[in-house]
Amino acid sequence: MSLLEKLKKTSTVKSTAVLSDSALFNKKDMVPTDIPVVNIALSGSVEGGLTPGLTVLAGPSKHFKSNLALLMASAYLKKYEDAVCLLYDTEFGITPEYLESMNVDPQRCIHTPIEHVEQLKFDITKQLEEIQKGDKVIIVIDSVGNLASKKELEDALDGKSVADMSRAKALKSLFRICTPYLTTRDIPLVAVNHTYKEIGMFPKDIMSGGTGIYYSANQILFMGRQQEKDGTEVSGYNFMMGVEKSRFVREKTRLPLSISWEGGINKWSGLLDIGLELGWVTKPSVGWFEGTNPKTGEVFLKKRKAETNSSEYWIPLLKAGFADAIKERYAIGSIKSVVEEHVEETIEEDTAADND
Repeated sequence: MSLLEKLKKTSTVKSTAVLSDSALFNKKDMVPTDIPVVNIALSGSVEGGLTPGLTVLAGPSKHFKSNLALLMASAYLKKYEDAVCLLYDTEFGITPEYLESMNVDPQRCIHTPIEHVEQLKFDITKQLEEIQKGDKVIIVIDSVGNLASKKELEDALDGKSVADMSRAKALKSLFRICTPYLTTRDIPLVAVNHTYKEIGMFPKDIMSGGTGIYYSANQILFMGRQQEKDGTEVSGYNFMMGVEKSRFVREKTRLPLSISWEGGINKWSGLLDIGLELGWVTKPSVGWFEGTNPKTGEVFLKKRKAETNSSEYWIPLLKAGFADAIKERYAIGSIKSVVEEHVEETIEEDTAADND
């Protein structure tokens, strides 16, 4: 018996396995959304998407966080016809009409209104204990930022106004309990959270809820927002998804997502900016955008900006290698190749200097 087999057999944990054969960490499910740039933000790839574990969408009010969470829930329910969504509502703003507008079937959602952190912890733990590996369940919490602690609620009922130090501790306990279940049962949990500005000369966005949710999260997206105007009229918003933490995408990546009043989510938003950055889109003249393969020089369609929001424009580019270029640029797994390129460039520069 090899040392590897002996140590595996000695373990008292039932799920112990050689990592290459582990059922826990291999063949992880990825659920793609209909929006390529959202898939890039979640996984670093156009073909990727939502993964099991904790995903946090954080930002100020009216920054598309709840809608984005429901977009992911919709994609999950679409992929698995027997899937169920556990929807924990702390803001009491969820209605069947709202869910239907985001293509989420209310008949497949278990809606649980939550009053305080401890109530959420006890209920979600019981639900997770009942779920077996292979059951298709997605959990949405909207929102963590609006949760009070039981002590805070009791103090208010007793007419007390004292600082509550138990909330952050309770939230840390909640996500510490959830994390193993999410991993072992392949469950995605999408939590909406709030941010606030820290005090100082150069204030940064800070996520509410303490460090527990930050440590437990697989990925955290910070949402920013700018108005999109048609003349003087506001026609929609450009949201910026900032990757604050991720196991799959390079941190501090910023990806745009456009929303208009008339058309809703721009399916192909963000790809024009990425294409220009990576050389897969050029501007041969003012107002025109031309798809170009930077490796072969092959030219694709040339259109005005408004006309680039189509599968006719993007599918040929993605198939020609643009999707691979995106993955190389944003996915963590491609860092090695970038380092190798830098080393090769340095060697070439040193060689050229020596020859001179």
